[in-house]
Amino acid sequence: MSNREKPESVESIMARLSKPGGTRGGAKEFVLGAVLIAIGGYLFMDNVVVTSGWGQLRFGSFTTSFGVALIPLLLGIAMLFFDGKSKPGWVLTIGSAVAIVVGIISSLTATWRPTSMFTSIVILGSIAAGVGLVARGLKEH
Repeated sequence: MSNREKPESVESIMARLSKPGGTRGGAKEFVLGAVLIAIGGYLFMDNVVVTSGWGQLRFGSFTTSFGVALIPLLLGIAMLFFDGKSKPGWVLTIGSAVAIVVGIISSLTATWRPTSMFTSIVILGSIAAGVGLVARGLKEH
């Protein structure tokens, strides 16, 4: 049995886990920082409200109604039901479906929900403290 096939000892696993980033930094600081980042990130995303313009698809500065973008999709689907190997039918169907998805995603607007200053400081402060602790945990002590 060669060295590569031997199972790793518990001591070597513990030694590796106590050295995040390959340094002699603090694993506890690293884990605490990661937890703070996760909690702060969740609370941050929980306070973001995503809305969209209803019935309008926006492609950069060009705006069109959803119905206009739906016409080539329906035409492509009809062509595919007539002949499943129709290349123009596949191009229309896939192209217009992609255009509709891109238009919907590009019309989304993300805003921060009104919160108190204290809540905002707790959320952003926990992310900042977590980043600092993760960096400190990776730094050699």
